[in-house]
Amino acid sequence: MAKINVLSQNLINKIAAGEVVERPASVVKELMENSLDAGAKKVILEVEDGGKKLIKVSDDGWGMNKEDIGLCIQPHATSKLATDEDLFNISTLGFRGEAMPSIGSVSQMEIISRSSDDIQGWKIIVDGGDIKGPEPVSASQGTSISVRNLFFNTPARRKFMRATNTEMSHITEQFTRIVLAHCNVRFELIHNGRKIYELPENQSFSQRVGMLFSKQLGDSLLSIERHDRGVRLNGLIAPPQQNRNNTQWQYVFLNGRYIRDKFVSHAIREGYRGMMEINRQPIVFLFIEIDPSMVDVNVHPTKIEVRFVDSNAVHGQVRAAIRDKLLNADLAVKLDSDKFKNVATESKQPTEEEKAEQQKLARQKMAEFFKSVDPVRPQADKAQSTFEENIQPQTDNFKLNTETKPVNTFNFDSFKQSIDSSMGSEDNAAEVPQMPAQPQSSEPVAGPQYTSKFLQIHNSFIVEQDENGLTIIDQHALHERVMYESMFAQISKGPLACQRALIPEVVDVTHRQLDAIEQYGPLLNKLGFYLEQFGPGTIAVQGYPVILSKAAPAELVGDLLDVLIDQDGKVSREQLVHNVLDMMACKAAVKAGDSLTEVEMKHLLSQRQDVQRSGNCPHGRPTEIRMSLKELEKLFKRT
Repeated sequence: MAKINVLSQNLINKIAAGEVVERPASVVKELMENSLDAGAKKVILEVEDGGKKLIKVSDDGWGMNKEDIGLCIQPHATSKLATDEDLFNISTLGFRGEAMPSIGSVSQMEIISRSSDDIQGWKIIVDGGDIKGPEPVSASQGTSISVRNLFFNTPARRKFMRATNTEMSHITEQFTRIVLAHCNVRFELIHNGRKIYELPENQSFSQRVGMLFSKQLGDSLLSIERHDRGVRLNGLIAPPQQNRNNTQWQYVFLNGRYIRDKFVSHAIREGYRGMMEINRQPIVFLFIEIDPSMVDVNVHPTKIEVRFVDSNAVHGQVRAAIRDKLLNADLAVKLDSDKFKNVATESKQPTEEEKAEQQKLARQKMAEFFKSVDPVRPQADKAQSTFEENIQPQTDNFKLNTETKPVNTFNFDSFKQSIDSSMGSEDNAAEVPQMPAQPQSSEPVAGPQYTSKFLQIHNSFIVEQDENGLTIIDQHALHERVMYESMFAQISKGPLACQRALIPEVVDVTHRQLDAIEQYGPLLNKLGFYLEQFGPGTIAVQGYPVILSKAAPAELVGDLLDVLIDQDGKVSREQLVHNVLDMMACKAAVKAGDSLTEVEMKHLLSQRQDVQRSGNCPHGRPTEIRMSLKELEKLFKRT
């Protein structure tokens, strides 16, 4: 008996589905690309339960007659290839002919289509690979494909599908990739009967970006264009100050197809090199046009990876186009006055009676606050605690946990104020480190004079002397570790202390970010964030952690949501919390380039003994480098 079996066609299709159909978003990609290849000018995507119950794509394209609708579900049947040469000159989005039979083998699929030459339409049903039809039906020109109960007959595949919000976020991302490349087409996205996007045809690219991401981003983008060495480039890039925590907002299209390519990604980073922080990522929408014969798009079944004949030429053109634009653009940060106007006019204004009551309450609480302070010696901790316990938010729709005490962190500005006030008291004067008196002589002093055993260099590093030699401390890395450990200790006991924003910051968000806010609402509150939907595509930051009071709320919230979206389903809940705290600690810590006083340096160095793993920041970088006295003597050849 032969050991080698010839597989049935249905089993072959199911195996192919394992490559082509990874999740509901994969079906969305294949069906929408078919609509665009069919010349559609209107495409409607309807989804139920994140695509697990229904994915329906309707278009007004060329449509199919009876013969074509029967052939489209056959393996490797396609209208986009005719000869061997066509395989090396691909100008369409789909061409393998695997998608339709693969999808039909793992779902309950219905296709209704009518070509412009027919007076009636045709319907065919594929139920887990079993074909029924075609049969005549009444239909308008174009094609409508409904895919229900994906993976219903492959339970092992179905159990790997994620929650509805997760699957919908992947669908939204796939939808975004397609509609960005076809601004001349009208698109709609509907989920569970609710219309999420309605994008009109013949938009400018910046208008489409504004509807998908934010109008502020669309208006701020810089256009680039370059044509050389057989590579034509055009697109929009954001100024360096508008950046992200990851590469999610880098969209690269090759001949109208969304791709990912390591050479292009490196060229983008090189274009922005030296213009933004090394751990930040630029926002780029880039279109590359090249002779189809000079690129292989048949590298991977999903067609997201490509291989260039001359990758160096593409790299050089991308880098040059971005860098030339940035070097010649006015990149000065401009104040968005309209945003402040909108907040002022749209925010609910208190009545005169409410203002009077708030002022009366404020005077009463301030009087109680000053009575609670020892008049001889300020007690910052007691005052802060009394203030937190007594002052209550004055809005009904925003609640703070008043039992949560503030994180015991170091605030440089408040520390300076307390030191200044202490120097006015004789009892405290002896406790304040005094700066050395300047010599009353016009003779030059030989070298710097220090009374302490540490000093700051280049506003970034602290050099500390001890009995064994010296230690060089990275002030940002050390403070980052201190902030991380402090927040981790606090969140283990309860929510981080939150402060209410007097004027809520209004932030533009995408649909995926809104879903993340809804999905991770309890976690956001535990982290000290209170976010409310403010309008279509915007949220209001009603409160944020006390420890991050100096960070820009809009940037902070954007980075936080990026982390939640990027790592959703990829790491455990515990690891996700650690990663979020890493990001928050980086935002809260003193930065390289910040000038510190002697008192501030002393306080920061003293905190090393109070935290675990003080030798490394949360990202693993060392916080200090030690050099013994013997090593110094050896370097100067004293031994």
